[in-house]
Formats: sequence, C-alpha cells, structure tokens
Amino acid sequence: MSLLRTTDDRPSVPRLPGATKVPEIVAVFWVLKLITTAGGESASDYLLTTNPAVGLPIGVVGFAVTLWLQFRTRRYHPVAYWSAVAMVAVVGTMIADVLKVGLGVPLMALTVVCAVALALTFLVWHRVEGTLSIHSITTRRRDAFYWLTVVFTFALGTAAGDLTADTLGLGYVGSIGLFAVIMVVPILGRYGFGLNTVVAFWFAYVVTRPLGASIADWLAKPVCEGGVGMGDGSVALMLLAMFVPLLTIVAIRHHRKADANAV
Repeated sequence: MSLLRTTDDRPSVPRLPGATKVPEIVAVFWVLKLITTAGGESASDYLLTTNPAVGLPIGVVGFAVTLWLQFRTRRYHPVAYWSAVAMVAVVGTMIADVLKVGLGVPLMALTVVCAVALALTFLVWHRVEGTLSIHSITTRRRDAFYWLTVVFTFALGTAAGDLTADTLGLGYVGSIGLFAVIMVVPILGRYGFGLNTVVAFWFAYVVTRPLGASIADWLAKPVCEGGVGMGDGSVALMLLAMFVPLLTIVAIRHHRKADANAV
C-alpha cells in the first residue's frame, strides 16, 4: 500500500523556500488516514447525538486549535499534522451531518455540492500555484489550499458514504465493498497504466473517506440498521486506542530520522 508514493512526480515549477509540511506518502500514511477517517465519523456521530449543543463547539474548537498549531509549524511535525487531520475528520463529518439533518439537504444534492466545492478548490489551487502536488506544501498559502481541500474531501466522503448506504440502499457492508473496489482504481491506474501520481494520490485520498466512514458506521450502528451494534462512542475509543500508539511510533521514527540527518 505504499502505492501512490509521489516522490517521482514532483512539480516542474520552481520550489519555494522551506520544508514540506506533509508526511511522506507510504503505507503508514494510508493506515493513519483510514483510522482518522473512521474515528472522525464515529466521534462526530457520538458528539452530535449525545449533546449537539456541547459536541459541536468541542469539534469546532478542536478543529481551530489543531489547525492553528499546524499552521505555526515550519515543517512536517507528525503530532501536529495528524491531530489536525483527526479534527478535520470530525468537523468535516459534522458539516455534512448538520446540512443533512439540521437543514434537510438531500444526500444526492449534498454530495454534488461537496463534489463541486472540492473541484473548484482544486481548480483555484492549480491556477494560483501551478501544481497540486503535496510535495509543494512549503508556504502558508499552499498550506491553506491543502487543508481547505482536506475539509471538502471529508465532507464529500461523509455525504457519499451516507448516499450509497441509505439513498442507494447498499447498506454499510455494500458501501464498504463499493468503495474498496473504487480504491483499487488509482492503484491499477498508477502501476498498470502510468496514471499521474498527483491524480492517483488525490483520487485515493478522496475515496478513503467514504470507505473509512462506512466501516465506522458498520461497526457502530445497531444491528437492526445493518451494523454490528458497538455504538459510536465505543468505536471512536477503539480507533483512538489504535491511533495514539501508531502516531507515537511515527513521531519517534520521524524525530530519530531528523536527528540523524542533522548530524
């Protein structure tokens, strides 16, 4: 799964000064991405169903604080980066759920709106910066484009996962199967047909969201709704228990590598 490693397709535009602020795209990246994706779905559902008046502010404040910390870093820092991703997962889910439940926006319309918003973000980002490569995230403006894109991918993934499970009637297991199959497309495209690595990366990045969200919903939701019945809170805690040790290992290895390079 170290697919979509984008080190060979760096942008041809001149690199700006500064170190990149995103991790290397290897297997552990995708594992952490799926864990944060699924955890964000469960945590958001738990916070909004338990007490939305408290849960929503918790999500927004956590989102603001972790992004503030991420923007203050000058280079990739595992804890800052993945904490921000985790909170974006929570808030991205909340945005979609508030629009769907609170404002009554149909899932099909919500999915289309999120997809259009994501496409426009990609378009503006490319027109302004000349590249969508994550290896070019070396300035604050590019960092802002990157995180805006990430927010829309999470909102889109939530809407798309609910659309396939509910409106299209695939259920959670059917949705997991569908998005797992779609996830194979960028892998085959990259290694079988020479698909551009930047395109392959963002394709996979978008699809991991509904895949992770569908897995989380399947584990958490009641048996009568097609789930396992573990509950949103329990699934969120289980995924957090997986996330923290893995992130700790990643952070330790990163700092050891940085120390070795500094010698």
